[in-house]
Amino acid sequence: MDTNTKPQKKKKWFLALGFTLLVSTILIFLTVFTSSNPSTQFYRRSHVKKQVPHFVESKLEVSETSKDSVPRLAYLISGSMGDGESLKRTLKALYHPRNQYAVHLDLEASAEERMDLASFVRNEPMFREVGNVRMVLRANLVTYRGPTMVTNTLHAAAILLKEGGDWDWFINLSASDYPLVTQDDLLHTLSAIPRNLNFIEHTSDIGWKEYLAHPFSFRAKPVIIDPGLYRLHKSDVFWVSEQRSVPSAYRLFTGSAWMMLSRPFIEFCLWGWDNLPRIVLMYYANFLSSPEGYFHTVICNAPEFRNTTVNHDLHFISWDNPPKQHPHFLTVDDYQRMVDSNAPFARKFGRNESVLEKIDSELLSRNADGYVPGGWFNSEGNANVTVLPQVIANTTELKPGPGAARLRRLITDLLHAEDFHETQCA
Repeated sequence: MDTNTKPQKKKKWFLALGFTLLVSTILIFLTVFTSSNPSTQFYRRSHVKKQVPHFVESKLEVSETSKDSVPRLAYLISGSMGDGESLKRTLKALYHPRNQYAVHLDLEASAEERMDLASFVRNEPMFREVGNVRMVLRANLVTYRGPTMVTNTLHAAAILLKEGGDWDWFINLSASDYPLVTQDDLLHTLSAIPRNLNFIEHTSDIGWKEYLAHPFSFRAKPVIIDPGLYRLHKSDVFWVSEQRSVPSAYRLFTGSAWMMLSRPFIEFCLWGWDNLPRIVLMYYANFLSSPEGYFHTVICNAPEFRNTTVNHDLHFISWDNPPKQHPHFLTVDDYQRMVDSNAPFARKFGRNESVLEKIDSELLSRNADGYVPGGWFNSEGNANVTVLPQVIANTTELKPGPGAARLRRLITDLLHAEDFHETQCA
């Protein structure tokens, strides 16, 4: 019985081994055959060559501008200690339900002042109904001459991109700025121009800023530290004894810290898909008066945007000749020059300066503490009027006045100047 069982087990084992060898031989044959087939190899090589790697940068590009008949604006209005009431006044003078607004009081302001402003933004009936005014709750400490003003501007722009919906231009102002035209005047005039334009006063000649604030050679060579980057209390920038050379990878530009920038350019500064905005920001982190150079250097070194610049900051500002660090405070004596400049904004105004009342009554038709009348709102500037349902529906209805004609003359002169292209990033 045992002798019969052993041959049977050996036979089964041999059959299994033979079947395994047969299958292995067939697989080896197929592998060798297909690998030696020239057409198969060609197909595989061709298939690999046609594959294009996907990089994040290839997904990001300059966005298209909106096709709406009336543009939308995004404002940053910033202030510091004691600017709360001035900021409220400027905000109301600039208000239009079609626009978006971010207001910022830096950390130098007291907690009580910041809470008062937050309460105003939250409880003002018009703001609450339309929902287009927001306060930057996580306040920054801003040193004008340091990079913290640039980072605060980028912070507010990011908030407005994330929460503000569609808009066409970003405008940065301070509590000491004030409009010289109504928002209907401004929106009406901007409706007729390309929305990729960037109004930014700029020049590559930084020699005129030599010795303005410190006896180092050029503004580009000293290295400064802005305490606002790491302290809770404001102090002026301080200087490092070592100097650096001017960068050779890109060209430095300087100009006004106040500007109107297109949405595509703001997106480029925030996304920075070719890394230029980040590299330039790192350089300007130790640069004196960074707000007067960062955006100017980025836009003039970016091929996508250098031909979109208009060399004007849309402001009337009274400077010494040659300019000093700060402009003159404007008074009633400057009123006619402001009007004749055709600019939509002016600075710098003192708190409760009497010329502001003259601007309200003669240029904006605004009553004290009221809104500026326009196509969306016409209740003689009454600040306490009940918010009407049609306010939101009528945001495209504009009633431009004399300010629109003045502003149109300015922009027409700028865009049709014989040296327009020569002044772009020159």
